Amino acid sequence: MRRRDFVTNTALSSLAIGLTSQGQAQGRPAAQRAMRPLIMDAMGELRPEYSADVVRGMLDSGIRSITVTLCDPKPTGAEGLQAAIDGLTEYDRLVASNPRAYMRATKIAHIDEARRTNRMAVFYLYQNTVQFGTDLDRVDLFYTLGLRSCQLTYNDRNAVGAGCRAEGPLTDFGRKVIDRMNRIGMLVDLSHANMPTMAGAIAASAKPVHISHTGCMAVHKNIRNTTDENLKALANKGGVVGICQIRPFLTTKKTDNLDAYVNHIDHAVKVAGIEHVCIGSDRDHRVITLTPEYVAELKREEGSQVVESELPLFLEALNGPRRMEVVWSALEKRGYKSADIERIMGTNLYRLYRDVIG
Repeated sequence: MRRRDFVTNTALSSLAIGLTSQGQAQGRPAAQRAMRPLIMDAMGELRPEYSADVVRGMLDSGIRSITVTLCDPKPTGAEGLQAAIDGLTEYDRLVASNPRAYMRATKIAHIDEARRTNRMAVFYLYQNTVQFGTDLDRVDLFYTLGLRSCQLTYNDRNAVGAGCRAEGPLTDFGRKVIDRMNRIGMLVDLSHANMPTMAGAIAASAKPVHISHTGCMAVHKNIRNTTDENLKALANKGGVVGICQIRPFLTTKKTDNLDAYVNHIDHAVKVAGIEHVCIGSDRDHRVITLTPEYVAELKREEGSQVVESELPLFLEALNGPRRMEVVWSALEKRGYKSADIERIMGTNLYRLYRDVIG
């Protein structure tokens, strides 16, 4: 099921709930979880098929803000524009269907409200700029419709620059797009960009920029990961990098691999600084088993990008809705102080949203 293909789903009504607790999590005890500060996912997933237990697990883990991808980023031209419109409309329906768990978010005050009311503030992201075409006024249009964050590229080349599977720098039009996004308060996301386009965008932006979901190239070589040079440049401009939870980007180990994830966080902290790292899971929050049905679903969503030998995409310890508790505990075990864990889990991203989105 494509992320944008949110047809009317009977599961939605069951989410406007009586959400019930799942009991003790793998991470911190319940009394400590109640004291935990803001936890944010810089790029995660909400799906209409999520059960009440999945949503409750996400909430119990402390997540109070999540930024979601509105549609498949691969279509271009008129198809890409229609996908963007459909995806935004369908996410509006999804969020509105469960007001006790979700609230549509367009400003930092909505995160504060979500914390007070035990909900998730849901921010919108496109993973490409193809919906803008070459018309800068569309940036303003989608902002009016609720978009607050946008990647410059997906994997291939477009009008603004080059993705990780293409060559080329940021274009002149790309600089104009960044300038327009800066002026209206839309966050520039550099995930999936190649390193020259990323470097050019960091230099061109008058405001801090974001890499919402990536790994560290120095820890594990993968085309989707980010070099130390760009991590440093991002931090110098006040930006924040989100470390993703897509296993092939992080490690070749298919089991017993939580340490590999923390290694990427450690490295990003050492290179960019503790105030410039966050969590951007890029993962489904369900507990996934590699059944033929799930693999078929994944292939329908991602097409040829799915290579069965690279499965599972998830890290085994982070396979489920309460994984933020596991990350918190893993950082504690690695020796991080509570104040620094709070930065990584939420307050760094909160600061970025405050400074850029407002």
